[in-house]
Amino acid sequence: MLKPLLIEVGVEELPAIPFLKELPNIEKKWVEILEKNELLCEFNFYYTPRRLVLWHREFSVKQPDSFEEFFGAPIEIAFKDGKPTNAAISFAKKCDIDVEDIQTISKKSKEVLYFKKEVKGKNSKDLIGDMLHEFLHSLNFGKSMRWGNFDESFIRPIRWIMALLGDEKVEFEIYGIKSNNISYPHRSVSYEPFEVKFAGEYFCKLDKQGVVLYQNERRKRILDQFYKIEKENNVKIDIDENLLEEVVTITEYPTSLFGTFDEEFLKLPKEVIITSMKENQRYFPVFKDEKLSNHFIVVSNALTDDYSLIVKGNQKVLKARLSDAMFFYQNDLKNGLSYEGLKDVVYMQELGSIYDKELREKEIAYYLFEKLKLLIEENKKELIGRAVMLSKADLLSEMVYEFTELQGLMGYYYAKAMKENNFVCLSIKEQYLPNSETSLLPSTIFSSIVSLSNKLDTLLSLFMIGKIPTGNKDPFGLRRAVNGIIKIVLNKKIDFDISNILNDLSKYYDGIDRNKTEEFFLDRMYQFFDVNPSVVKSVLQSGERDICNISNKIKALDKIVNSSEFKEISTTFKRVANIIKDMNIDDDIQIDPSLFEKTQEKDLYHAFMILKDKKFSDYEVRLEELFSLKPQIDNFFDNVMVNVENKKIKLNRKNLIATIYKSFKEIADIREITI
Repeated sequence: MLKPLLIEVGVEELPAIPFLKELPNIEKKWVEILEKNELLCEFNFYYTPRRLVLWHREFSVKQPDSFEEFFGAPIEIAFKDGKPTNAAISFAKKCDIDVEDIQTISKKSKEVLYFKKEVKGKNSKDLIGDMLHEFLHSLNFGKSMRWGNFDESFIRPIRWIMALLGDEKVEFEIYGIKSNNISYPHRSVSYEPFEVKFAGEYFCKLDKQGVVLYQNERRKRILDQFYKIEKENNVKIDIDENLLEEVVTITEYPTSLFGTFDEEFLKLPKEVIITSMKENQRYFPVFKDEKLSNHFIVVSNALTDDYSLIVKGNQKVLKARLSDAMFFYQNDLKNGLSYEGLKDVVYMQELGSIYDKELREKEIAYYLFEKLKLLIEENKKELIGRAVMLSKADLLSEMVYEFTELQGLMGYYYAKAMKENNFVCLSIKEQYLPNSETSLLPSTIFSSIVSLSNKLDTLLSLFMIGKIPTGNKDPFGLRRAVNGIIKIVLNKKIDFDISNILNDLSKYYDGIDRNKTEEFFLDRMYQFFDVNPSVVKSVLQSGERDICNISNKIKALDKIVNSSEFKEISTTFKRVANIIKDMNIDDDIQIDPSLFEKTQEKDLYHAFMILKDKKFSDYEVRLEELFSLKPQIDNFFDNVMVNVENKKIKLNRKNLIATIYKSFKEIADIREITI
């Protein structure tokens, strides 16, 4: 029999960000509990800041009946001379039956004790309390709190629990709360509970109590209101999806309101205004004619006939925030940018101050400049050094102290105000790029050098003091730093030989394990390139260490490996690899054509020599040419015996195969490829 099941857990206002982090797991965890209790069925999960709701349109009133099987000792052990032994008596006791009721069954060619009994399913109303208790305990919001005299904790205090199976109350007690059939309206409507007589009635009643239960409906309501405001005021609202999700989470009856602030504050950098709005107040910025306007959107959770006081209150709060920001900004402009104070700011105990870090970065920047000086003008070298030294100077500013996420960006504005070179200003702004998977990259070679210097020093200095990522732990973001280096190098097509550069820079980092650092760098290649890992391995096994060349080789090889013909091709070239597996193909290999006895070895040699010295436009073309030797190689293997008694002929034939393989290995060690 099926009935609707409604569970509502009433809580004090949920903090949005921890809740949203756990949100993707919530439904999965309830499914696991349903499966474990043999009550799996479709359901919906809804949430507001004050309630978590599980809704099943059709929920079984009891578990399905099942059978439990018991297997015991072999019959010859269980019975002696027709009388039960302890093995049979223990088995009967385990099955809760008399010895006479024991059955037997053939198992692995032996007759063993057996009993099968029916297990009646439990009534689901007797299970729901424990299921909900387990479910709430399984939710991980990072931090939790205790209240009252209870040892149990949850993200926020639980104030009521409603559980209805059809029109029947499901009674249990968890977290010191007895389940009931009451819920609470929106606080603007009333603080008094209302009764729900059956599960389906809940949704109609809640809607009349000022609560928009469905999160998707709240989101649509907000966006519809945004659209209306945009049309009425000829503006464009900047919709940050993460902020929108937060607002959906913290409102039960969202109402979007249009507010204004003094135009004087538009003298602030727009990022300061936007950050203050979003981070402090959860306001949405408003643009007009593609410029930030002196307006904002606040999404209220109140129900009232007059929202003017709410708008005025929020305008007053924002004015105070922006007044503080203006004060900080003006003070910072007076003080200017100076890196001397960074001598007193500790970067890390073993690595000195941030000033010390900048000095190391400057040496790296000068080194990279010398390698790339054909790409930028000679007179930029001193500017590179200045850019690096000014890059962290805004850490001493009042604005960055208040809004740490604006570090680098404020340095850009302050450097511009100081009439610094445009390359210097831009590189300060772009020093941390890329800072996410979808992030922009530094826009110039100049900025790229500054960003690379920062990331390389972070990597090398932390490896020097043994702060190496292990497992999933990477507290200093070194994997992200290496990914950033790879992206910048590929974007600007920079010559970047990992081995040579790490070797050259190691002199600034006493005691660093250069091999471990390179190994860590190369390991990131497997994560960076979305290809068969064996393709990456085969390219790295070739000894290639230039990032751009590695990328080009991987792309070329991956395209061929994914072709429909590769499986057949690879079989031939795996035979090539097996023939020379004990040879050192890095040695000088000599082929003597005068020792050829078979037409097939002559044909293979001539075909190889034709393409050996050909110039090729890219790695894909070169690989295709080498793989085109397949017919000649197959003929060679079919008609020529390599391991003959004549040692000279044997070595000559192996050298022929090894030379061909060596040409492959200039691009990739194809024996590493698995498909």
